[in-house]
Amino acid sequence: MQFAFDVQVTDILADGGQVAFALGDGRVTWEDGQSVQAHDGAVLCAVAHPSGSGVVSGGDDGRLVWSRGAETETLDEIPGRWIDAVAATTESGLIAYAAGREARVLDVKTSDFKRTFRHEASVAALAFDPRGRRLAAATYGGAALWYARIADQKPVMLRWAGSHIGLIFSPDGKFLISSMQESALHGWRLADAKDMRMGGYPTKVRSMVFLGANWLATSGANGAVLWPFAGANGPIGKQASELGWDESARITRLAGESGGHRFAAGLDDGRIWTCDPATEKRAVVKAETGAAISALAVLDGDRLAWGDEAGGAGVLALGV
Repeated sequence: MQFAFDVQVTDILADGGQVAFALGDGRVTWEDGQSVQAHDGAVLCAVAHPSGSGVVSGGDDGRLVWSRGAETETLDEIPGRWIDAVAATTESGLIAYAAGREARVLDVKTSDFKRTFRHEASVAALAFDPRGRRLAAATYGGAALWYARIADQKPVMLRWAGSHIGLIFSPDGKFLISSMQESALHGWRLADAKDMRMGGYPTKVRSMVFLGANWLATSGANGAVLWPFAGANGPIGKQASELGWDESARITRLAGESGGHRFAAGLDDGRIWTCDPATEKRAVVKAETGAAISALAVLDGDRLAWGDEAGGAGVLALGV
């Protein structure tokens, strides 16, 4: 199944049993053909709604929108500002989004609940911990950790010089990893705030995914870079490995099975391959070249959805 949207695919989400595509012209479109104009402008970020129904998106129109089929609902609005980072958690039913230096938190079950957390610099990314209680915000100089429901507090600052642009918690909640503007990762063990330098990338890391609890797979190189997280020390003192090295292209997006180990890698020349790290066996599932892959998602039922910078998209069998 293939689609031609004619604008960049910003993100891909699973919405029930369907694939939802968030697009650069403000639309959210589902694989069955339903489509809704969620934003007056581009969709900048999107996540699945904590209820499991619909898509929550942020746009350059300053609105946070919940799209379900032909319906949209504006959850919040900040006129004149871009909403370019969003996170959601099914564990606590919270949605967080960022606009400039502020991160705001909403509760989907309580319409009058809102928390606003202010930072010294712009917030580039957000992530909830596995229990949905703490919110991490990537900003200049490190990451701020907030208790998502508490109004008056000071954050725990995990500091490292430079601009931090992406975040992911380990599945056990023991580590927080940040991607940086300077083509590197930085990590912290949360029990004691011990930090980890994770470098060696030729380009910025734009995509990170945990494969079970033992491996973190990342983009930013000519193959998928895998960091070991088994044991109490995670990657501290360990070296990364690289799978699927290809001198002709670099990885732009990664996606993994929920709780599984297989993953998919999208390249800057439009190709996609899948891999099982246990066997290192790879299978090319999209051999045609084209625009760089901009969005990738592994779905239940052994399916893989992709989108690229030129608006091409499709749904494939996962393979491997």
